[in-house]
Amino acid sequence: MRHNKHHASLGVTREHRKAMLSNMGASLIKHGRIETTLVKAKALRPFIEKVITKAKKAAAASAKADALHLRRMALKDIRDEGAVTLLFNEKAAQFAKRSGGYTRIYKLGPQRIGDAAEMALIEFVAADDQGYKKPKKGAKKGKKAAKADAAPAAAEAPKA
Repeated sequence: MRHNKHHASLGVTREHRKAMLSNMGASLIKHGRIETTLVKAKALRPFIEKVITKAKKAAAASAKADALHLRRMALKDIRDEGAVTLLFNEKAAQFAKRSGGYTRIYKLGPQRIGDAAEMALIEFVAADDQGYKKPKKGAKKGKKAAKADAAPAAAEAPKA
């Protein structure tokens, strides 16, 4: 059975995919944003968000042994000690008040020239960023309401 086995294969072996996500995660932690293909960015998002959650739990852990265990678990995923140290010491405090959604993906305009891959920019979301507000279900205006709003505006406009 293949229950819970879905992941983006990215056209490479399992070992290559783990190494690639590890390197991309380390680069994202060090630089704050990276440019990559859209498919790789979408594969990186859950990977890096799980590591950030480990860093947040380590910061909140009362026992030093728990924090050390979480740091070692993060080092298993992101095999760059400098990046993990930066994440656990500095970046985890930025995400202390966020309950998820630590990254944002922007689609970039033109496709890559060599293979026509869609390009994207993945970056960390600022701690104070609220994002966009979802419109309420009853907030959409129908055609009649839009015409009624447009009629008084047209009547108030000065005629030249």
